Amino acid sequence: MNEVNITIEEVNPVQLWGPNNEYFEVFKKQFPKLRIIARGNEVKVLGDEKEAGAFNSKFQLVLNHLQKFHSLTIRDIENILQVEAEAPMNGKLFGEMGHDDIIVHGTNGNQVRARSANQQKMVDSAIQNDILFAIGPAGTGKTYTAVALAVKALKNKEVKRIILTRPAVEAGENLGFLPGDLKEKIDPYLRPLYDALDDMIPPDRLKTYIENRTIEIAPLAFMRGRTLDNAFVILDEAQNATDLQLKMFLTRMGPSAKFIVTGDITQIDLPKKQMSGLFNALKLLPGIKGIDIIYLSGQDVVRHKLVRRILEAYGDL
Repeated sequence: MNEVNITIEEVNPVQLWGPNNEYFEVFKKQFPKLRIIARGNEVKVLGDEKEAGAFNSKFQLVLNHLQKFHSLTIRDIENILQVEAEAPMNGKLFGEMGHDDIIVHGTNGNQVRARSANQQKMVDSAIQNDILFAIGPAGTGKTYTAVALAVKALKNKEVKRIILTRPAVEAGENLGFLPGDLKEKIDPYLRPLYDALDDMIPPDRLKTYIENRTIEIAPLAFMRGRTLDNAFVILDEAQNATDLQLKMFLTRMGPSAKFIVTGDITQIDLPKKQMSGLFNALKLLPGIKGIDIIYLSGQDVVRHKLVRRILEAYGDL
C-alpha cells in the first residue's frame, strides 16, 4: 500500500476542512478508494499509488486556491476536483489562476473569472474567434461568462456597445396574457441578462448605459434588418431560435463585431413541429475559420451542487 504525506502550510486547516469537516467529506467522497487521515497540519493518504498521486495533485490546487483567494466553499472544491489536474490551460492548471485571469471587476468588489475549464476555454476562444458558440446545460455559466466578456470589451473600449438578445419564446407561459406594454411583457424573458449585468456594472451606470443604448437588451425579432457593428453581441437561449432566425442573426454581423451564441439543446421550448435552428448551425458551421464551438458539461455547473445531480437525474448530462 502506497503512503503519501502532505504538510499543510500557509493556510488554516480549519478553513481548509470547513465547518464540521464538511470539506474533508467532499475529498473522501471524491476518492473513496483512499484512506485519508488529517491531523493538524499533516495529511496522510494511504492507497493505490496512482490514485494517491491524483489526490495530491488536486489537493495542491485546492490549497493554491485557498492561499490566493483566502476563501473556500464546497462549490470551489467540487469545481477544482472535477477538472483533470493534468489538463493545461495556457500553460497553467485550473485552480492556479491569479489576478490576471479576472475577466472583469464587478460590483461590491466581486471578481468575475472563469470557474471551470470550459469557461476558461470560452475566454480564450473569444480572443481568437469572432463567433463563438457555447453549448451546455443549465448552470454551466455560459451566459454569465459571455456577458462578462462583453462587459470587459466595453470597459476596455474594444467595442462601443453591447447588444444582448433572446428569442421571446414562451416556456409554458402565455406571453399575450401577461400585463403591461410590449416591453413589460418581454422583460421577464430577458431577466437573466439583466441579472448578470447587475453583478458587473454599478446600478447608476447600468441605467445610463441602457438609456443611451450603450447596452441594448431586446428580443431576437428586433435584430432583423440591422447591421450590428462595433458591438459585442450575445444571443442567449439560441436553442429557441428557428433556422431562419439564427441565420438572420448571424448575418447581421458587421466587420468590427464579436458574437457569442449560447444555448442548451436539452431545453427547447419551440412548438413540437418546429426544429431548433441551433441543431443546423452546429452541423453546418464547424470548420469555418473564425467560428468556434465549445461544449460545456456537468463538470462546469457552478450553481448549487444539487443542480448537477438534478441534471444527471433528468439525463441531461
